[in-house]
Order: sequence, then C-alpha cells, then structure tokens
Amino acid sequence: MVFLHVAPSNTVTKQHGKAIDEWIYPEFEQNWKLFAPNPLQQNIDVQVRARVRTTDGGATETGWYDLSALDGAAIDGNPLPSHTQQNELRRAWDFYVGTHDNDNRPVGLRGGLSEDYLRRVVLLRLEREGAGDRGAVVERVQVRSRTTNVRPPEWSDEQVSDKPVVRELPWWPVPEEDLTDARTTEASAR
Repeated sequence: MVFLHVAPSNTVTKQHGKAIDEWIYPEFEQNWKLFAPNPLQQNIDVQVRARVRTTDGGATETGWYDLSALDGAAIDGNPLPSHTQQNELRRAWDFYVGTHDNDNRPVGLRGGLSEDYLRRVVLLRLEREGAGDRGAVVERVQVRSRTTNVRPPEWSDEQVSDKPVVRELPWWPVPEEDLTDARTTEASAR
C-alpha cells in the first residue's frame, strides 16, 4: 500500500486511490521535512488534560500530562525504540495542525479525521497514565502544544524568537466507543 501511495499515478492508483489513502492516512503518511532546504527547527511539546467522572460520581479535572516528555523518557536509553514510540504523537499533532487553521477550524475534508485520531492517541496515553485514578471515566479532553524555536548555531546570523508559542485546543467530548477502544488497546499492550 505504501508503494502504491508513493508511486507515480497509474491504473491501480487511479482506480483504487481512495482505498489506498484510507489505509495510509493518518498513521503512515510521509513527509519530507528532514530533507527540506530549511528543516524543522522547533521543539513541539504536546500536553493533555482531562475532565473525569470519579467512581463516587464526582467530577475532577486532571493537571496537564506532558505527553512529549513521557515519550522522550520511554525512548531514552532504548537502543531500538519503536516507530510508534518515536512518532505517533508527533504525527498526530502534525496531522491536526495541517488540517486546521489557527482558530482550530477544520480546513479540508480530513479535519474531522485528524481530530478523531489525535483524541484517540491522547486517550491511550491518559489510560496508560491512569488519569483520574482507578475506575475514573474520562469525559472530556483538552490538548495544547508549546512550540519553542531551536537556537541557530553561533556562527549563524539567523535571528529567532526565544519565546514559546502555546496553542490550546477547545475541550473535546469523548465518545464511549473511544473509551472502549483505549481500554482494549491498552489492555492488549500489557
């Protein structure tokens, strides 16, 4: 499928392009930022918090979970980290940003898909971290990013801002099927 996705247009891709795209996006999408004339020079930190219903029927809001830091810690010292450990969260965030304007409105047909994907990724992480204590149910999630420019080398004349830029998304309700999927996926990973 990846071969057909990156291959030049041909009879197969013309006839089955939609099915190929559905298989590729969002998990296996390709990009060329590493090879660009000016590669990505930012650190992007993705965080999430949740509103949860506790086992006693009360509601509480968690603090921010720094998912990027948790991913970094999981691969630090690991000689063979998985592709998922290294890229799942980053790709989900890139996918969301690429399909939404600065006011978090979808642009194009894949906006809803990117929201669903990002929400499911952060739900898996919240499940892994035990958000809201044992038995709590996540009802809503909010994602934010903190983007900081990487300073250019000393020999460069390039000037960049050292002030982080924060992008905070609205609270998203969590459908029951997403909670079930997160629990099932996390249980099978154990």
